[in-house]
Amino acid sequence: MTRYLRNLVLLIQDVLENNQHLFTASEMSFLEAFKLLPDDSQTLFARLYTRKGPWFRVSNISYAEIADCHQAIKGLLETGYVCPFAWRNEVEDDGVAEVLNILNIDELREVLRMLNKKCDRSTRKQEMIDLLLSSSKNMVSPELRRSILAITGSCIKVSPLAESLMWRAERLFFLNGEQDLSAFLLVDLGIVKFPAYTCIISDPIFPSRRDLLSYEEAIEISQIMVESLDENNSELVLRCIEISVSRMSIALEEGKSSGGKPMVVFFANFSASWVYSKVVLLGVSFFEREKRYIDAINLLRQLLNAFIVDRRRGYWTLRLSVDLEHVGRVDESLQVAEDGLLDPWVRAGSRVALQRRVLRLGKPPRRWKVPSYSESVKRKIFEVHVQGRPLNCKTGMKSIFYGEDGERCGVEQLALQYYAGEGGGWQGVHTESGIWLTIFGVLMWDIIFADVPNVFRTKFQTAPLDLETDSFYEVRKGLIEERLDKIQDGMAEEILITSWESHLGTACRGVNWEKHSLADLRAAVKCIGGRCLASICRHLAQDYRSWSSGMPDLLLWRLHDCYRGEAKLVEVKGPRDRLSEQQRAWLLVLMDCGFNVEVCKVTPPPVPS
Repeated sequence: MTRYLRNLVLLIQDVLENNQHLFTASEMSFLEAFKLLPDDSQTLFARLYTRKGPWFRVSNISYAEIADCHQAIKGLLETGYVCPFAWRNEVEDDGVAEVLNILNIDELREVLRMLNKKCDRSTRKQEMIDLLLSSSKNMVSPELRRSILAITGSCIKVSPLAESLMWRAERLFFLNGEQDLSAFLLVDLGIVKFPAYTCIISDPIFPSRRDLLSYEEAIEISQIMVESLDENNSELVLRCIEISVSRMSIALEEGKSSGGKPMVVFFANFSASWVYSKVVLLGVSFFEREKRYIDAINLLRQLLNAFIVDRRRGYWTLRLSVDLEHVGRVDESLQVAEDGLLDPWVRAGSRVALQRRVLRLGKPPRRWKVPSYSESVKRKIFEVHVQGRPLNCKTGMKSIFYGEDGERCGVEQLALQYYAGEGGGWQGVHTESGIWLTIFGVLMWDIIFADVPNVFRTKFQTAPLDLETDSFYEVRKGLIEERLDKIQDGMAEEILITSWESHLGTACRGVNWEKHSLADLRAAVKCIGGRCLASICRHLAQDYRSWSSGMPDLLLWRLHDCYRGEAKLVEVKGPRDRLSEQQRAWLLVLMDCGFNVEVCKVTPPPVPS
């Protein structure tokens, strides 16, 4: 049995064993029938399912590992796993264009010649297909039918039922829309190595078939929304928003009134209401781009009213406050910002942004009392100014400068050159959050992959399902605090070395084995110091979603001897750049941790008078 067939059978078996309640009896029978097919039929299906189609010429189907392709096709046709191409009366359907697409350019010219249609040598393939379809005037003529079949012969494709059930099985197995059967192959070939952990499953992600179908419908609406935005199809975008708002409310009400066992908190991402909320948020961005701020305000209020416990509330509240100011409702904008600061789900950069809005909008006579956080938010962040010779100064384009070696480089590379030289002899990397997520992943490896129920569902995960939720810290608090104590006590380098040597090359969310060497990580950890390192790791453990982005561009370090050193964090800004609120939040937190933090502003030299 070939690898890809073995993997497909394993996937089907796993899904059937763990998700029987999500399939009808006929669907179960259909999937079970696959295991009863002859090896040749199973192998052929696995081949066709993983190939780009949808249609395949029967005459071209030939594989060395299949003894009799004709019999294999017959078995798949009889069980409904593939279907033949058939014209539906005289009416053209989408399948015609799909079958035409399997013809090469010379064959398309031959079909056109048979129909006495002319095209020159420069005509492209799609243009030929369009010409054939348009000439049929929405009807598939007998001549076109005979001409196509004369060249293609019989064609088959994976049946719609098999396609939909296999798609569902893959989504249930991998729990995302990104991985597919190729994930098995990457492991088989040694290209990817997934971590070792224990799958302890006590609760289903989808309690009922109805929940699954609602989730799948939401995914479909989400995909249509993204495609419509890409194609600037405003009519379809508005329809997706309308459907999502309606169904989001219905799904939430049904969840509240179900009266069943409470859902595991981090399973919320697999609910229809959560997917619809993402579509609604895309709608907010669409309306803001169109300057339809009242419509954006209405959507944001619906999100905030619907999702009382959600980490995204900070961003929603911030956008609501900003959009209210856009329409001149400043008092209301200020009140939204103040109320948001009382919300425990408003965190990180969004919290700092709201605090800054309150200070800006809440001046007399609107507000007379100065908030207690005023001094903290207004703290000055030390700035360094570096001059560079610019290559371009166009607005909207990334700034390019000539480096000290005369080569072209970005502002971050120019800053690294400055700090390595006259800036103080610092070593360092331009990494933003990358090096911190790598350090966190390596130091906390055993805790990330600890035995916790329901967070690991398959052998193809690079992180537990609850990593970006409050559950991650709450469930592992004892383990995390014990590890943080060791880091603070100066054991980080030892833990780093041991974990690196044990897990090198194994896939883990946030860890980049190639970009950061062990030597660099050891030097960085040594120079950062236990107290600062423990504080950063605590922030990531408690709120990975909020703090996994926005870190300063550069991490710099320099060793004083074998045991001591110092570190510096630098946010680099080009001539037209400003600090984002998330970046400012990080810089203020890092200052509280005791870090040496600064902003490096790269500017062109002054123009001589």
